[in-house]
Amino acid sequence: MTVPLTVPPNTDAPAGPREQPRPEDRRPLGDRRVLRAVARWTLAAAVCGGLGAATACGLTALDRTDVPGLATADDGRWDFGALKLPALPAGAPRPFTAGNDGQIHHADARDLLLPAPAGAKGDPELTGGWVPDSRYVTEYDEDGRADITTGLRDYVVRHIAARGWTMPDGTSTRIYLLTFESNAFAQAFKDNVIRTGIDAGQPPADAPLMELDESWDGRGAPKELSESVFAEQEPYGATQARTASVVAGDTLAVITERRKGGAPAVPFHQTLVLQSQLLG
Repeated sequence: MTVPLTVPPNTDAPAGPREQPRPEDRRPLGDRRVLRAVARWTLAAAVCGGLGAATACGLTALDRTDVPGLATADDGRWDFGALKLPALPAGAPRPFTAGNDGQIHHADARDLLLPAPAGAKGDPELTGGWVPDSRYVTEYDEDGRADITTGLRDYVVRHIAARGWTMPDGTSTRIYLLTFESNAFAQAFKDNVIRTGIDAGQPPADAPLMELDESWDGRGAPKELSESVFAEQEPYGATQARTASVVAGDTLAVITERRKGGAPAVPFHQTLVLQSQLLG
């Protein structure tokens, strides 16, 4: 089956400086029954064209259970609905097009945020707009916040967009998209400041025992992206956390999920795949 995925006309200007955000212009954007089914999730982004033309795209799958944005009974996935990629300025390349040496996203970062799924209650502080550095830094353990604040300045983060929500079962999710001057700056911030790689580096707030999420196999995420995925290990107390950091060109995505009694892997991986596809 194919779910239409249409790129709007190229009438938007490039994302401006962080202190001058343009008015909100939301476009609706779109893990599986078992975790390994993620291999069959495919976002047909190739037909969108390398130069950002207003081109129709599709999310192609064999059946409903293969579509990451649509929920099926009792499989743990959330219903994100249809996906829609944002428009690019006329003639602007997509981030991984040949010739885009800095791997720059010319779409507004706010339009690249995954929307909240059906049934979610939105976080009133993280509504899909710009947030200050200080809000992003609160996601980390207090001991590391000063270094992260300094790193945001030293590696010249341009702006941070964020969205958060809570599901009826108490699962809370927060997504931050940090835009840098180029891929080199985004990768260096990840490697040298939050230091996620084979270990979790700077731990999330109240979640010191983070280890690699061995159930994440990377399938479904664009090959150009680099993901570091972690899950809090027992004993984790009342609430468990999962977190991922994804370098996608000039953008670093940081995704955190928490829930009392245990944070579910299936919707976390689903969220990670869909957000990665929007950035790929």
